[in-house]
Amino acid sequence: MKTTILKKVEINKKWYVIDAKDKTLGRMCTIIADKLRGKDKPCFSPHMDCGDYIIVINSDEVKLTGNKLEDKSYYRHSGYPGGFKEKKAKDMNSKDMITLAVSGMLPRNKLKKVFLEKLKVFNKEAHPHEAQNPETLEV
Repeated sequence: MKTTILKKVEINKKWYVIDAKDKTLGRMCTIIADKLRGKDKPCFSPHMDCGDYIIVINSDEVKLTGNKLEDKSYYRHSGYPGGFKEKKAKDMNSKDMITLAVSGMLPRNKLKKVFLEKLKVFNKEAHPHEAQNPETLEV
């Protein structure tokens, strides 16, 4: 039996809409990361982009379980002395939280940027991607 690898032109990419209202952040983001990579498709190949496009709406209403809203912190460092920055989850934009969570679940290689460009996050119900006829995806 021969293994076939699809060409870039042969890969069929779909658009999905996920409503983040009352969804848990981590559980939702694992499904998003798998869909962006294409791990649910039989044509999955780790060195190719065979994933789908994801539109997340109502990102303002995503849930954090437990005391994470007050306790969870996001850190970054500029590389210079005194360049350490800390931001609490309650002060963080929900769009950035979803993007950071999905980003941490993707592989650290050149495809990460390609995968994140296919993720579209919106705070409200409206989005400008109606022309792509996205399917709703239940999480």
